[in-house]
Amino acid sequence: MGRQTNLQKLTDGSTFDLIIVGGGATGCGIALDAATRGLKVALIEKNDFSEGTSSRSTKLVHGGVRYLEMAVKKLDRVQYNLVKDGLHERGLLLKNARHLSNRISFVTPLYKWFDVPYVFAGLKFYDILSGKQNIGHSRLLSRKEALRRFPGLKSAGLKAGVLYYDGQFHDARMALSLALTAEQHGAVIANHVAVSGLLKENGKISGAELTDSLSGENWQLKAKGVINATGPFVDQIRMMDNPDTPKIITTSTGIHIILDKRFAPPDTGLMIPETEDGRVLFVLPWENHALIGTTDEPAEVTEHPQPLDEEIDYLLRHVTRYFNLQVNRSDVKAVWSGLRPLVSDPEAADTAKLARDHVIEDSPGGLLTIAGGKWTTYRKMALDAVDHAFKQFNLAAPKPTCQTEQLPILGSADYNEKGDLELINKYGFDPDIAAYLNRTYGDQASKIAELTLDGYSARLVEDHPVLEAEVLYAARYELAERVIDVLARRMPLALLDTEATRQAAPRTLEIMAMELGWDQQRCDEEKEWIETRLNKGI
Repeated sequence: MGRQTNLQKLTDGSTFDLIIVGGGATGCGIALDAATRGLKVALIEKNDFSEGTSSRSTKLVHGGVRYLEMAVKKLDRVQYNLVKDGLHERGLLLKNARHLSNRISFVTPLYKWFDVPYVFAGLKFYDILSGKQNIGHSRLLSRKEALRRFPGLKSAGLKAGVLYYDGQFHDARMALSLALTAEQHGAVIANHVAVSGLLKENGKISGAELTDSLSGENWQLKAKGVINATGPFVDQIRMMDNPDTPKIITTSTGIHIILDKRFAPPDTGLMIPETEDGRVLFVLPWENHALIGTTDEPAEVTEHPQPLDEEIDYLLRHVTRYFNLQVNRSDVKAVWSGLRPLVSDPEAADTAKLARDHVIEDSPGGLLTIAGGKWTTYRKMALDAVDHAFKQFNLAAPKPTCQTEQLPILGSADYNEKGDLELINKYGFDPDIAAYLNRTYGDQASKIAELTLDGYSARLVEDHPVLEAEVLYAARYELAERVIDVLARRMPLALLDTEATRQAAPRTLEIMAMELGWDQQRCDEEKEWIETRLNKGI
């Protein structure tokens, strides 16, 4: 369905069971959970789906090796449960989103002999905790084998390595697919619509005031309950309910840099177990590039956090320590920053030591807030939130229990790992384009392929497999309303190569303007917006 059709459903005077505020991992997961139980759901996102935190992760589906270490050292049950839940949910995500996720092997290099038994034992425990959802067994690597698996690794002083397995995924496409799957099950989803106020009757929340971020139009939407799932911005919504409510969120920022694919082998990541300030660092193959992250520093809440030079230098410094290859600032093809919402004491000094577990809060006014958590456990967070909503808002539905444990998301149900061969044979795609379309769109890839027959078969930019047909598809079927919606989230180009994104922007704008009927003023606004985002942070 198109965005205008969805907006009509939100303005026809209907009352919904739930208004879900926030179109990131948590909000999209809640919308899918609630819709599949049979509730009447409205999902509202003030920007684009996953425009904030949820598209700026390390692209890992994991239990959290660092959390496990902290759980054991401090006998911390919260951290332990976070890892256990994460490993269980990792297995489900890999099954339910097969086209957007994959297993990946990691090498952990060890340069001190006494680290070998410690790290190996920890990663074996990580395997054990995954139980039936185990995706591979950790094992010790000789110095020679560690260098074979990750050739760029610095050999001087290397004693051994440990091989272990985790999951990897495309976070922005995952959030969008959750939202679109929720729509298939009856949810009304709307991006670029902000909650500008909460409605109350007799002191209890009865809906929300909405504002179309693109047109400025305002209207009211009635609902039995409102769920606040806005990540770093939950306190802003909570203060709409009660201006005097104390803040519950502390935010930290983490950046990632993208290097050429020569810095990471295509099927193996590197986990640096301890940096100079005790953090974990990853070097990963992702979308035919090398992804490196992340930092973790206290930060203020802002829409589009801007990467700092010192953060980039921090990552480059650590990569250089572990690589035989020289890594320079000129090697960085893209850099982006994201906020992490941490439910914690705002006075805490070290955000790296705060739990990423989630909490659910009921306000006296009837606002249900879910905060904290991480991508891997989005489904469990959604389950907990919807179960809680049934009780708090006295809801009734045909299926009162969670339906998502074995539910394939859009693109996954009939996904064929070798579907790229079909695309090559039927449409004559280059192998890199076919592979990209297959893993990005899954069983929906043929729909993009068909659009190439209408004159949209060209690449948007050289040396990248993204196509003009994807722009048309995103505008027509995936609710893309801005050029950056397409370049940063419907496809990963803006996360991979800033200069290539600048080159692709004019043609993307041309296709979207034609499809969506933009006038010159709107086109000029888009040109300014895309340049601002590329210069200041996507």
